[in-house]
Amino acid sequence: MGTKRSDEKPAIKQSDNAATDYHTPVLLKETIDGLGIIPGGIYVDCTFGGGGHSRAILEQLNENGCLVAFDQDEDARKNLPVDKRVSFVPQNFRHLQRFLRLHKITTVDGILADLGVSSHQFDEAGRGFSIRFDAALDMRMDRRQVLTAADILKNFTEAQLHKLFEQYGEVTNAKTLARTIVQQRTIASIATINDLKRALQPVVKGNPQKYLAQVFQALRIEVNDELGALKELLQQSINLLNPSGRIAIITFHSLEDRVVKNFFRAGTFAEPETDNLYGNKTENPFRLVNKKPITAGDEELRLNPRSRSAKLRVAEKKN
Repeated sequence: MGTKRSDEKPAIKQSDNAATDYHTPVLLKETIDGLGIIPGGIYVDCTFGGGGHSRAILEQLNENGCLVAFDQDEDARKNLPVDKRVSFVPQNFRHLQRFLRLHKITTVDGILADLGVSSHQFDEAGRGFSIRFDAALDMRMDRRQVLTAADILKNFTEAQLHKLFEQYGEVTNAKTLARTIVQQRTIASIATINDLKRALQPVVKGNPQKYLAQVFQALRIEVNDELGALKELLQQSINLLNPSGRIAIITFHSLEDRVVKNFFRAGTFAEPETDNLYGNKTENPFRLVNKKPITAGDEELRLNPRSRSAKLRVAEKKN
């Protein structure tokens, strides 16, 4: 595979209406520029979705390059381009290293993850991700797994619910919210979105839409173990990336962004070893490509309001 980054890059274009309808890729140009594509390199799109980022990567690759696309949502498979350079893995990216080995790949030149929920998942009422519809409280990105949001609301203790809404939803009255759910579920089941809305009516604080969005975010993160999966991906990236290989992560809320920022700056989730004489003993394997997160410009914000909360961070594996 090639080892030289291309200085002159082909134009990035949105070329597939079906993929754009499924999910509009955010920070597309900024992400591809950040990855610094090697034309003959090996790249991984951990969150294939509508395939927008993947198509932009493929436009930069020559016939020797290849792309491995991961997505735990089976619906994403229908967006795969007909391209012999692409391999699809229908799995959560927390299993990245394992499935790359099955494809005889031990190291790569770039890793991309566009976190959160795709527009398609939000717009599919039956998936239970959006407060706009009434549906079963599902929220599973991978429908092969068992745990749903309804299961959490039915079985978690008051203390577990309190911690969940406080940590993952940053809900201001998380303790009251947890107590209310425990009380309400003894009166009637909380199995649908409308059931949950009715149960929460007495405790909603501030803007109801924002409050419900925070509650839904907390449940979704727990159902899919999103932060746990992200941490596993980041830890695996150290051994997977070639020297000068890059990892680009797009986040949509402060919890994810904090995890990525801290890992890129330290190269570990453990407390760094320190030495009284020489200071920090733990060598960070990463160099920050952008010290501050990259956010959407005015034009993208106008065309795609979802991009308003997106933050891109890029790091490079040191030689």
